[in-house]
Amino acid sequence: MKRIKSKFPGVRYREHETRKHGIKPDRYFSIRFTVDGGKKEEGLGWASDGWTEKKASEKLSELKTNIRIGQGARSLSEQRQMSEAVRKETERSQLTVSCAWEGYSKIAASKKSYDREEMFFRLWIQPGIGARTLPGVAAIHLEKIKKVMADNGMAPRSIQYSLAIIRQLFNYAKKHDLFQGDNPVSKVSMPKFDNRRMRFLTHNEADLLLEELLKRSKQTHDMALLSLYTGMRAGEIFSLTWGDVDVLTGILTLRNTKNSKTRFAFMTDKIKAMFLSRSCGNVNDLVFPDRNGGKIVQISEAFTRGVNQLKFNEGVTDRRFKVTFHTCRHTYASWMVESGADLYAVKELLGHSDFKMTSRYAHLGQNTLQAAVRQMEAMKTTIGTDIVQIKEGQKQ
Repeated sequence: MKRIKSKFPGVRYREHETRKHGIKPDRYFSIRFTVDGGKKEEGLGWASDGWTEKKASEKLSELKTNIRIGQGARSLSEQRQMSEAVRKETERSQLTVSCAWEGYSKIAASKKSYDREEMFFRLWIQPGIGARTLPGVAAIHLEKIKKVMADNGMAPRSIQYSLAIIRQLFNYAKKHDLFQGDNPVSKVSMPKFDNRRMRFLTHNEADLLLEELLKRSKQTHDMALLSLYTGMRAGEIFSLTWGDVDVLTGILTLRNTKNSKTRFAFMTDKIKAMFLSRSCGNVNDLVFPDRNGGKIVQISEAFTRGVNQLKFNEGVTDRRFKVTFHTCRHTYASWMVESGADLYAVKELLGHSDFKMTSRYAHLGQNTLQAAVRQMEAMKTTIGTDIVQIKEGQKQ
């Protein structure tokens, strides 16, 4: 369509071939002006949308004024960008924590820990800050959540976990341009606690536990045996398939690990015998399926009943000293350290991504440390004896 000059300088229009606006053809208005030394033409809209030659001229005059004084939008495209920025800022300022969670949960739902995250959000985070806008959440509000959780007897680790969820939520919002500014969790001190498992089984206790479990459930017995002698996590055992088991080489391939990295576990003779006692399935079949052939989601109550029968947890109130299924993994690490194994080797066998996790077991190598001290003491005695002999020779 041919552009037609209007009676207003810089304003042009073109007429629609068929569509009418009133008795005249519908007109599409555009403006032509100079910016940064170059000619620029931008479209405004149709007469049927409310544009007229006069309105177009007024818009052109507004842009020319902005160009002359160096303030505001210098073109329609800049104006649209500024309007979009204002709209986004308005949305950001009005977005509540609960609304942000709806978006976050769609991404986080695939995470193994999502169910636990959702529970903590529903019980502690949403009541505390769910109705607040993201910019309206301050450190004092998170401190209140900490206090409410502590007053309700929640462990420091659980409080830390809630703060970690809030941190992830705000990081998600920043990544998707839903929030600008500092993450409020960075201004809150994390609860300090010692969460190290202090209880591990002696070899005799482990034998008693396995014997008791075998009476109740061979599957639970086999899983406990596997954790005791390979250090595998419960989730890794639940995900193990027959394709990951190579009895010939004595190697287990662990694919669905906590840090998502594949690692290997090594069988003892007891572990090999256990696998040979089970009916081998197809490559993709689970080694330890549930009754319906699906994946187990939590260890059987048979384990808890076995522990209770042996009275391992009788009178124990500190959770660090309670025997749980994870105690089997902890026991494996403890036995390794006590036997004098290098901590780096233990780190790799356990699949820790951070050496700090492995260093928790360093205090258990007391036998090794005591042996080192005795060796030093023996060396000191030997050196002392040699010195005395030299001195006696000098006197002669």
